[in-house]
This record gives sequence, C-alpha cells and structure tokens, in this order.
Amino acid sequence: MILPVVKLGTLALKTFCKPIASRLKKEAGLHPRFRQFIINIAQANHRFTTNLQRRVYGHATNVEIRPLNEEKAVQAASDLIGELFVFSVAGAAVIFEVQRSSKSEARKEEKRKQELQAIKQRDEELAREIELVKQKVAELEQHAKARGVAGLFNFRQAHTAEDEKAKHV
Repeated sequence: MILPVVKLGTLALKTFCKPIASRLKKEAGLHPRFRQFIINIAQANHRFTTNLQRRVYGHATNVEIRPLNEEKAVQAASDLIGELFVFSVAGAAVIFEVQRSSKSEARKEEKRKQELQAIKQRDEELAREIELVKQKVAELEQHAKARGVAGLFNFRQAHTAEDEKAKHV
C-alpha cells in the first residue's frame, strides 16, 4: 500500500520542481549581485564547453574565445541553475528511494534470519528428543536382554510396580 503512495509522491515532487526551477530562472537575472555571479558562471561554462568541443573535434584550443553577451550569459546560467535544481531534486528522490528500498530489504533479511534461527532451534530440540528416545530404546534393549523376550512384555508392568514400591518407601 505504501509503495504506490511513495512512487506517486516522488513523481509529484519531480513535477512540482519544474515550475520552481522556472521561477528560479526568472528571479536569477533580477538581483544585481546574483546576476553578476551567474554571468561569471555562464562565461566560465561557455569557455569550458567551447574548449571541450574544440578538443573533441580536433580544432586548435589556444585561440581566444569570445565571451557571451550579458543577456545570453544570464539566460545560459539561468537554464543551468534550473537544470541543476531539477537534477538535484531527482537525485534526492532516487537516493530516498534507494534508502527506503535498502531498509525494506534489511527488514526482510532480519526476518529470514529469525526464521532460520527458529528452524535451527527446532532442529536442536528434535535432536535432543531423538537422543532421549535412543537412550530409552537402549534401556529397553538392556532390560530385554536381562529378562528375555517375556520380560520385555512385562517390563512396563514391572517398571510401574517398582515405581509404586519406591513411592511407598
């Protein structure tokens, strides 16, 4: 019952984080200090990706890379922030799901260990009972050898008679 609720909650969280990411993108370019910060991030990201592309395609990497204009930089950084937010929420949801699943598996494993322990305990009890039965059979065989076959059939009666005598003494 809880599994579908958790899955739906995770899906709802991912769905709700997209409008929040859009709002972050929109607000990111309005605050002056933050705007400059994200422009610097966007320019660094632009240089990194351009150099990476040049290396992949075998072009020269020692050329000067033209910086993005301010609006493109703000837009690129805002997109990056929005994607990072969505990715972070999705990553957190996955981590939560994995932890929940591992806890569930741990509970199942603990239950299996307890069941196995109960089976081992029952096995030990049965082994003790078998040993007790073997001792009683050996005792009967000993009495049978001492009294013969006729004595085996009278063993129970004789044994109870001996018990009665022991009680009265």
